[in-house]
Amino acid sequence: MGRGQMPTGRRERAKKEKIERIMTAARELFAEHGVSGVTTQQIAERADVAIGTLYLYASTKAELLIMVQNDKFAHAIDEGLAAADAALGQAPPEPVVALIRPVVACIREQTENGRTYLHELVFGDPDEPYRRAGLALSARLEDAVTGLLTRGESIDAADAADAATLARVVTAIIHISTTATVYLHRSDDAVLADIRDQIDAALTARHRAA
Repeated sequence: MGRGQMPTGRRERAKKEKIERIMTAARELFAEHGVSGVTTQQIAERADVAIGTLYLYASTKAELLIMVQNDKFAHAIDEGLAAADAALGQAPPEPVVALIRPVVACIREQTENGRTYLHELVFGDPDEPYRRAGLALSARLEDAVTGLLTRGESIDAADAADAATLARVVTAIIHISTTATVYLHRSDDAVLADIRDQIDAALTARHRAA
């Protein structure tokens, strides 16, 4: 090993520590001020890294937001999956509502951040690594809804394609209900009640058609 070179193990630990400091700084500042009220320089200063170092891990403020929100989104989905398992056996659409309740809370915890996050996932470059990870989380949520609709016999397992289509409808409902300006004044409970009514209406319409 040449002089001045850091051993691989130490280098990886140092890299991990910097990422953790950046994530913590970004999470705190976004929570305190919202994404529009924070600069990358402020995040770098709170994380105690050079701005150039910060850009090695995320080249834009949007990517930093996605990094932070992906972590929160993943935890919300895990929490929702556990709640949905506990709600199995209840009348539809309660298991689906149990699944999405933590997701709705996650998106609406800091309204500007949640709206910006979803906008960036939908309209940003899907090949950018953090957006790709966020889109994978969205697909995981959609797959979980599909599984609940068939597992709970809301839709026969043989009609898995219909369940997948309805799951996409559910995620679209979540997106509109949590980000549309006209709904921002509502409480999380009011938003969830509206989502529940829309899912129930979609299931009822399908049963009538069948």
